Amino acid sequence: MSGTQSAFPIDLKKYKKLALDASKPQLTAEQKSTLLHNIQLLRDAIVLFTATGAARGVSGHTGGAYDTVPEVCILLSLFEGSEKYLPIIFDEAGHRVATQYLLSALEGHLPAEHLLHYREANSKLPGHPELGLTPGVKFSSGRLGHMWPMVNGVAMANKDKVVFCLGSDGSQQEGNDAEAARLAVARNLNVKLLIDDNDVTIAGHPSQYMKGYDLTKTLEGHGLKVYTVQGEDIDALWGAIASVVTYDGPAAVIAKRLMAPGVADIEGSTHGHDVIPVKAAVKYLTSRGYPASVSEDILYNIKPSSVPYPYIGSTKEVGANRVVFGQAVNLVLDALTKEEAAKKVMVIDSDLEGSTGLKVIHEKHPEVFVPSGIMERGNFSTAAGFGFDADKFGVFSTFSAFLEMVVSEITMARLNNCNVLSHFSHSGVDEMADNTCHFGINSFFADNGLSDVQSWLYFPADPLQMVAVIKRVFFERGIRFVFSTRSKVPYILKEDGTKFFGDGYEFVPGKDETIVEGKAGYVVAFGEMLYRAWDAVLRCRQEGLDVGLINKPTLNLIDEQTLRKIGSSPFVLVVESLNQKTGLGSKMGTWLLERQLTPKYGYMGTTKEGCGGLSEQIPHQNLDPQCLAFSLNDVD
Repeated sequence: MSGTQSAFPIDLKKYKKLALDASKPQLTAEQKSTLLHNIQLLRDAIVLFTATGAARGVSGHTGGAYDTVPEVCILLSLFEGSEKYLPIIFDEAGHRVATQYLLSALEGHLPAEHLLHYREANSKLPGHPELGLTPGVKFSSGRLGHMWPMVNGVAMANKDKVVFCLGSDGSQQEGNDAEAARLAVARNLNVKLLIDDNDVTIAGHPSQYMKGYDLTKTLEGHGLKVYTVQGEDIDALWGAIASVVTYDGPAAVIAKRLMAPGVADIEGSTHGHDVIPVKAAVKYLTSRGYPASVSEDILYNIKPSSVPYPYIGSTKEVGANRVVFGQAVNLVLDALTKEEAAKKVMVIDSDLEGSTGLKVIHEKHPEVFVPSGIMERGNFSTAAGFGFDADKFGVFSTFSAFLEMVVSEITMARLNNCNVLSHFSHSGVDEMADNTCHFGINSFFADNGLSDVQSWLYFPADPLQMVAVIKRVFFERGIRFVFSTRSKVPYILKEDGTKFFGDGYEFVPGKDETIVEGKAGYVVAFGEMLYRAWDAVLRCRQEGLDVGLINKPTLNLIDEQTLRKIGSSPFVLVVESLNQKTGLGSKMGTWLLERQLTPKYGYMGTTKEGCGGLSEQIPHQNLDPQCLAFSLNDVD
């Protein structure tokens, strides 16, 4: 058998249970041999099953989980030898979820073969651990760098136990960890941090983009006892872990190592942060003595899944709005001299330049670009501070899920009349294999000012509209938010087949756009849901339901003329992938009632935890065109 039907070819039953005693900081030859055996076994398994994510096109993360296997094996051996430890390996880097799935398999909660479905839709193996979803998973990691404060609370609730948390040099950049460190020291909590310091994050090497960042000095400065060792020296690593366990109070081991040590094609590189390519995995496993056919039969027989759907009303050609954002900014900057641009504009990254479109700005206009770490709150405020001057403009970008982290900073920027253009990519749920904790669905949290101030929330529907939006609003004053999705989107077509946002189109902030008029009622959509709604509307019109479609690219402003038009029709249906509880649909009904407009009203949005995978997320939320068409016929 081949592909995911194969038996798991790495025998996890060969894992050897070992009991270690922290009062004995030196390993015997037998203990060391057993640890090294277990480490290699689990590392081989991680390479194999994470590579299935590359094969099926859902990405994933190999290096981080691979790195921390020595720490994990030591912790399992401590748990085996004593009940004084809380037997949960918390991890503040959720993308290292392969560790948790492997532990679930080792403990018998999952069959090893199921690991071959890593990040596959509906496999219950999403890109971050989710408590209650995956058998054997003992916690939800949430977003990067959010676990340590919670672990402090766990330690306070389990004062008779030693509590461990895996960390990383990336997750430790988050401000949450500084607060957690201070509390842990102040309360002398029995929390032990094991931190993988591999000098690799998504966008580069912290030693290069953030000079002066030193984990040992930082944590010692907070008051923790810190041991810094070479993570691949198992004797030194065990000695350090034994020392922090016997230390009275919070302590940390900083394990320095190259990313993915021993994996030839990704060792020490930023590529190791992501999923290992299939060929590199086959090469590694073959070098480890496994027959090439073992990995090839599995990995070469797993293919990306897709459900082809012939959309009407949009092009087959697609573009990535999150990348087009950066290209559009470059078009604005191209009109300035390098000196003018550097004086007037500052673009700050939060280690996501390749994901949020800033990389093209970095490459073409390095004079405005500031590489920075995983510090969204501080970076947003830095962009705002640059824009404190009325004639200067800060640009900030990160994932939409992280908008929830900067709400207070948004208020601060608003109170100071700062000029900030924020791009939040990976909005909604489309193609979000990282799953629920990375859903960018609470975008309206950004519109948190009082009624006497204004913010602008823009969600372009296709690449042409993204360019038009950026050109129009880039140098406007105040706080402006632009949203895009992880997924690519097609170009919206007029009924005559020409591009709706092509030649002659001009974006007007606050103005809703009529894609097609309708007598039976109207659908209101925006962003990546517009082309899906357009497809459903066109199919309903073909069947005789004269429904209209409105694009609302400015999410939070009321276009009185359009609102009155749709409110005077028989029904209004809002369709979005934002949170149904906080999105546009939760507000538009009120806007209608305030004007004594009472059409039949409905709204559809994201309502439940994700299913993993990519294209499967939209139908999982009942937001695919077929569900939209059914809802239209039902509301009519």
